Amino acid sequence: MSRLTYSNKAILAPMVRIGTLPARLLALKYGADIVYSEELIDHKMLQCKKIVNPILNTLDYVAPDGKCIFRTCGAERERVVFQMGTSDAERALKTAKMVEDYVAGIDVNMGCPKEFSIKGGMGASLLKQPQKVKEILSTLVCGVSRPVTCKIRILPTLEKTLELVKIIESTGVAALAVHGREQDERSHHPCHYDVIREIARVLFIPVIANGGSGDVKSYSDIAKLKQLTGCTSVMLARAAQWNLSIFRKEGPLPVSEVVKEYLKVAVDYDNPFPNTKYCVAQMLYDQVDTPFGRKVLGTTSMRELCNIWELVPYLDEVEAQRSKFIDGLSLNDQKELGVASFGPTASKRRKMEVETTEDGTMELFVQFVKREYQQWVTSPKSVLLEWLRTQSLPPPVYDTVERSKDRLFKSTVRVGSDRYSSSFWSKSKRSAEQAAALVALIVNGVDSSCGPLETTPLNDQQTTPLDDQQTKLHAHTGAFP
Repeated sequence: MSRLTYSNKAILAPMVRIGTLPARLLALKYGADIVYSEELIDHKMLQCKKIVNPILNTLDYVAPDGKCIFRTCGAERERVVFQMGTSDAERALKTAKMVEDYVAGIDVNMGCPKEFSIKGGMGASLLKQPQKVKEILSTLVCGVSRPVTCKIRILPTLEKTLELVKIIESTGVAALAVHGREQDERSHHPCHYDVIREIARVLFIPVIANGGSGDVKSYSDIAKLKQLTGCTSVMLARAAQWNLSIFRKEGPLPVSEVVKEYLKVAVDYDNPFPNTKYCVAQMLYDQVDTPFGRKVLGTTSMRELCNIWELVPYLDEVEAQRSKFIDGLSLNDQKELGVASFGPTASKRRKMEVETTEDGTMELFVQFVKREYQQWVTSPKSVLLEWLRTQSLPPPVYDTVERSKDRLFKSTVRVGSDRYSSSFWSKSKRSAEQAAALVALIVNGVDSSCGPLETTPLNDQQTTPLDDQQTKLHAHTGAFP
């Protein structure tokens, strides 16, 4: 892989919640030269497990609770910069080593003014600690094979600002991104282009101008910003957040068209619905108070969001292909990837691999995902209770335990003389109980959305040869929801 350079580039800025994989890929498609990830905290990254995800063709860094913290893919490998939040050189290096083979560059956030960054000694708090800045950047430059950069805000005086940037340059960084506002200033304050220009004048490394989104309405304005700041490269945040096609040399596209393309990429890479909805809302920033905007804000699932842009057939096609791929995986592969079968409906019936524990509990690797039941008035627990009534059996009894190391839950439900559980550890006691109920329904051939499938009474069923039971469920549509 060729070494990334930072001169004469149009760059997608690091933005919390915005700079996830779909936005980065779409920015590249529209013409961005470099894309930055959202700021990812070193502490959180160091807890992650790296997983090659064949379902999505991605590389995922997954936290102990199953949440995907950072997802990347081959399409962006040579142009994505991983930005971290850190306050310690050793942790920064360990984090960088985790990702350096899969990204084009490493960046340290030294400008975030948010309270959580300041209290953690990260972001803009580093601006007042030049020796720590030097230690962190020097350690990274010497320790990783990718170019290292940092992003700062300006200090209250030009003199202090120039002192800091010269220290930064002395560490061997490949470039410096400068947000032309002070720590306490926000987007409604004017960007100090004169300070950025002076920084670019005194440094020998590329300086990337940031903070001028209010003056960028099209790609041609990027050249004007370069001229105004004396920088060779420009980094866009809000202008790209509102319309990722700002990077098109031919001019930006209508926002609705950009949203539709964004949703397709989000579906392709199984981006979590809350993050997808948030990003779409930011693109519709001046429409959120309109009837259309309120309709978008009222959506509760990816299906509802896709339906507004007539993308449900696209969603169904992608999910069907993904389900087929997951169906072909072994149980061990599913567990390794963190994908679990779930839900009230199915694209087809499939055979499930049921394990029996030493105490006779029957286990399946299934997960209860609340959003999959929002169109149904039932839940696995309510369906199980009603089904047991039709069988003239006593109500189920749940026994739930909490795992101390990560505070995840696992529940076992007793149905008559049998016990059922999911080997998937859930984030809440309620979800764990729903997962256990779902296992009981699956094993007994009961449709969790609308009642019994083709079953025999519980007491007449054989509970050992479970591989022969056909069950109805919906495969997870991607890793780490």
